[in-house]
Amino acid sequence: METQVKKKNKVIPIIIAVFLVVGGIFGVREYMYYSKHVDTDDAQIDGDISPVVSRVGGYVDSLFFEENQEVKEGQLLVKLDDRDYQIKVEQALAAQRGASANIGVSQSQISATAASSTTAKANIEAARVRVWKATKDYQRYANLVKDGSIPRQQFEQAQAEKESAEAAYKAAQDQYKAALEQVGTTRSQLAVTNTGVDQRKADVDFARLQLSYATIKAPATGIVSKKNIQKGQLVQPGQTLFSIVDNDNLYITANFKETQLEKLKSGEKVDVKVDAFPDEKIEGEVYNFSPATGAKFSLLPPDNATGNYVKVVQRIPVKIKLKASKELMQKLRPGMSVKVSVLTND
Repeated sequence: METQVKKKNKVIPIIIAVFLVVGGIFGVREYMYYSKHVDTDDAQIDGDISPVVSRVGGYVDSLFFEENQEVKEGQLLVKLDDRDYQIKVEQALAAQRGASANIGVSQSQISATAASSTTAKANIEAARVRVWKATKDYQRYANLVKDGSIPRQQFEQAQAEKESAEAAYKAAQDQYKAALEQVGTTRSQLAVTNTGVDQRKADVDFARLQLSYATIKAPATGIVSKKNIQKGQLVQPGQTLFSIVDNDNLYITANFKETQLEKLKSGEKVDVKVDAFPDEKIEGEVYNFSPATGAKFSLLPPDNATGNYVKVVQRIPVKIKLKASKELMQKLRPGMSVKVSVLTND
């Protein structure tokens, strides 16, 4: 009996020693690991999701894709009924042709008024010669009427001819001035007409642009998702039709505690474990850090100025680039949960 008690007394210290050794080894390993690693499971896969929005309204004429189908950038996906927009293009072209025809009319008017101004200038010269002749005759008759060589009636006739020539000369000058002003006015009208042509050309370009929006193409290469339209449906400008997920540009958004950021730096190696593929080895690299905490970007950010302040450890989103095979990248999807472990350089 005494022997059994002694054996029990020896077993208990041995068990305790074993637990202490195992616990010590585990503690040392954990200390060594966490001294070189920063972990978080508050992380998920993210990617570029491009919403495709209709720029014009109309009825859906044709669909060239299916839900969850892979598409290429620039691939035709949707065609709206574009007959209304084609008619608007024709109307804009007709207006442009009309404005261009007005240019020819204005140019003809400029030529006509320029010819009139030339004629008016010639009339000035003729009137000036007539004034010169009438003035000479008047001076001559004025000397003759003094000595009675001619009757006064003939002198008065010469005087009237002189005044008439001077009036005609002034009228010719006014006509020439008016003709020049008419040329300037017509040229101004031509400038306005040219502006109208430019406006009509802009209208044609806008109508063609609106027509081009009736064919909707893929803005990026990826997988179509969240399809919200059917053939024959009326869509409105600004309506989201579907989204395209770019699987070639996936990354990880890891939300680290603010107390973990001290050791994190851009370029550090990251071990990634995806919950959906736990046996796949994926590597990554710390790329950059968010300029604010996640709480600051929330719909109702906390306001500590209210006085009801409770200190809560905040989290900072960190972007991590993925380094994996193309086959594995094709399996990953934005939103998948992951666990990341950053190998720090400290």
